[in-house]
Amino acid sequence: MDGLTLRHLTLAVALSTNMGLASAATSNNFVDKAAAGGISEVETSKLALEKSASADIKAFANMMITDHSAANDELAALAKKHDLTVPDNTTLVKQAKEKILDMRGESFDAAYANNQVKAHEEAIELFKKEANTVTDDRVAGATELKGFAQKMLPALEKHLDMAKTLQAAHPGK
Repeated sequence: MDGLTLRHLTLAVALSTNMGLASAATSNNFVDKAAAGGISEVETSKLALEKSASADIKAFANMMITDHSAANDELAALAKKHDLTVPDNTTLVKQAKEKILDMRGESFDAAYANNQVKAHEEAIELFKKEANTVTDDRVAGATELKGFAQKMLPALEKHLDMAKTLQAAHPGK
């Protein structure tokens, strides 16, 4: 091999390795953000069950706990299967509780509804980005994470519609 061919081969190997690492980092970034968002949904909804007297808020909160707990478990299993790290639940719960609902003059129900709209808009953006990524089959779990994101989008969109209905029923001051 001449020097030029060797340099091109070295460059090609370096680029493909870096692209694989970037895809792995992207996969782990999605897992981190999706796990944090899911835990946050569960924790804010547990708080809603404690603090709200509204039947519609409580029904929505129960659905969020059920749906997001199941999605969190599925995501954790996918991550474990492909040796992707997920922050532990203790850390995520602590972070979620630190961010829970800025009440500034709003009723709890209005704050919860507003939080749910914002959280689901952010989740849909995150999941759409993952669902539309070009997957690298060399990256562990990339195809399955994309499939997971695609599978979850309809439920997240349904949750957003329901959260907007709650928001309209519980306007802030």
